[in-house]
Amino acid sequence: MIELFRTNTGSAAMLALLSFAAGVLATCLVCKFACKGGCCKKQAPGGSSGRGGAGAAQSNGAPRPPKRSAQPADGSIEIYVGNLSYDLTEERLRKEFEAFGTVNSARIITNRYNGKSKGFGFVHMPNADEVKAAIAALSEKDILGRKMRCNVAKNS
Repeated sequence: MIELFRTNTGSAAMLALLSFAAGVLATCLVCKFACKGGCCKKQAPGGSSGRGGAGAAQSNGAPRPPKRSAQPADGSIEIYVGNLSYDLTEERLRKEFEAFGTVNSARIITNRYNGKSKGFGFVHMPNADEVKAAIAALSEKDILGRKMRCNVAKNS
């Protein structure tokens, strides 16, 4: 290894090694100041380390949204709705569930880059009995050519 540094190619290798080390150091410094404590460091229990850490910047530079809590803030029950048609709108999804009671919100998850549906969504309803009735009636119901799947959302 030492012989590499004694030759002309060794000086090039040394320069490359120093450049790499400087780049890593610069990246860590930028990360430390841009990510409020650094995304390279381990986060507190319950958080994550690396690129998915709290406050880490996305590839487009925007901050990540906060992690979802175990229960919606308004106290409603969250229903996962899967296997949705890509043509289904949030308004139509809301109307399907409103037949069984009050709907606080209905949203379909979309791709952030092209805005197209990912084929699943979430509906919030405040009453547990209405939630049970809606899940029982709408599970396996054919809407726009696809059988919808419904269950109480599992938050992790």
